[in-house]
Amino acid sequence: MTRTKGRTPARGRGRGRGLAVAAVLAGALLACHRVVPNTPGRLGSLLEAFLPWLGLVIVALFAWALLRRSVPALVALLLPVAAWTYLFAGLWLPAPDARPGDLTVVQHNVSDENADPAGTARALAAAQPDLIALEELLPAALPAYEQALAAAYPYHAVQGTVGLWSRHPLTGVRPVDIKPREITEGWSRGLRAEVRTPHGVVAAYVAHLPSVRIGVRGFASAWRDESARLLGRAIADEEQRAVVLLGDLNGTVDDRGLAPLTSRLNVPERGFALSFPAAFPVARIDQVMARAGTVGHVRTLPATGSDHLPVAARISWA
Repeated sequence: MTRTKGRTPARGRGRGRGLAVAAVLAGALLACHRVVPNTPGRLGSLLEAFLPWLGLVIVALFAWALLRRSVPALVALLLPVAAWTYLFAGLWLPAPDARPGDLTVVQHNVSDENADPAGTARALAAAQPDLIALEELLPAALPAYEQALAAAYPYHAVQGTVGLWSRHPLTGVRPVDIKPREITEGWSRGLRAEVRTPHGVVAAYVAHLPSVRIGVRGFASAWRDESARLLGRAIADEEQRAVVLLGDLNGTVDDRGLAPLTSRLNVPERGFALSFPAAFPVARIDQVMARAGTVGHVRTLPATGSDHLPVAARISWA
């Protein structure tokens, strides 16, 4: 009996140390996620794809530390709490006030299995954006989108399976080659157009980067990463000062695979807007980015017939 009582505090201290170590590890992953190697299996990108969800780990550790009454663990939890707050708490702040000249945009992967393209188009138009970017446009569904959007969006451009609808005139429309080298079949998922807004010309890019997969070999994102590099070079060469990128980029803004884009463009300052999968969104892979402008707030719109949620954002120009 005496020996059992003597061992209990030691076990309690051991659990407290284990909780403290777990808290420090969570904080280190948040604060230093860029140093996590991407080989093997692109583990760094995989971590960054779900980085905000480490907040749930922090909550679980906090509850466990309270239950165990572990002061060292509670103190250690200050590290991951501070790191998460620094990275993500700002996204919860209220949206900034609208300014004259702001551009409102909607981005949506409409899905090549969408059974109601006309209804989807009407739902997107209900948000009254200036621009609507669509991906996974099938030739059979295109007339439905064109007809439903024609009245409010008289200007549009389509290249392959991506399209852009606009309230303002479009010029300089051309495809953007973002096809990975190993893809040999027909594949057109990028376009560029100049939007003649009342406040100046904006170069608008619409893109759909290749999908990623999680398998036994890790995070398969090589094609997406290559496509992101090609798109990044095109944007770097863009002569127009003001640029907006709308697209299903199959990656979050924290994912280093999108660094060729996030290093050149501003990402949303407010809003989480998790967009995929629509039934239970866990990540925002539908993105709005800008150059010479601030993406002040991004939000999701109601579900359509797609497996993605639409996202809407407001861009203020410098």
